[in-house]
Amino acid sequence: MNTFAEKIKNLRQQRGLNQAQVADQLNISRPSYIDVEKGEKELTFSQLKQLSGIFQISLEELIFDTAQVSANDFNLEKYKQIVLSCLQYGAAEDGKITKTKLAKLAYLADFAWFYNHLQPMSGLAYRRIQQGPVPDQYFRIIDELYEDGTIAIEHKGTAHLIKLELIENPSTDKLDSEELTLIKKIARNWRDKSTQEIVNFTHNQLPWKICRQGEIIPYELITQEEPEHVY
Repeated sequence: MNTFAEKIKNLRQQRGLNQAQVADQLNISRPSYIDVEKGEKELTFSQLKQLSGIFQISLEELIFDTAQVSANDFNLEKYKQIVLSCLQYGAAEDGKITKTKLAKLAYLADFAWFYNHLQPMSGLAYRRIQQGPVPDQYFRIIDELYEDGTIAIEHKGTAHLIKLELIENPSTDKLDSEELTLIKKIARNWRDKSTQEIVNFTHNQLPWKICRQGEIIPYELITQEEPEHVY
């Protein structure tokens, strides 16, 4: 059983719920829910949000572990600039991009940098979730950027159709010229491609295939890819 499945089972038991009760609230069959707790079936993002409500915890608490990598191992502000630069150069002609596609662009930039330099661009820990690979902090950063007016968010009914739009040009003082050049190259390469195309690409990479749901994805795995499969 993988650690994320164990976490769901433990949370259910701690709250005195049986499998049938949780399955009913998720509007799935009990056998399907049992498969979730066995680690044999993944929940959709909307189901994960429902589950966080059932367990009365935040979505972030449900998906991620509380333990974080050392502050010396990453630069959160730098990652924020990576995300904003990916939005600036990877958005469609209307200036918008889906939340999922933006996360993928940032992931490709970070891991491509490691492929070339054997060190990550941001140092954040990327986790394999349904929409992953994505750092634990991504969703909080998007909320903060929206709250401070840096980006606008357009909702289209489902989480998969949330679109982000940059309001002002971002600072890039944490990125050197070579890092920014790589971000631009990757973002522009995928700009005219759909969210599903970039999802399919990253899900066919070795880092995604090897890791289990909820696990941290080692940067080192990307070095086993052929150059044309890095980004």
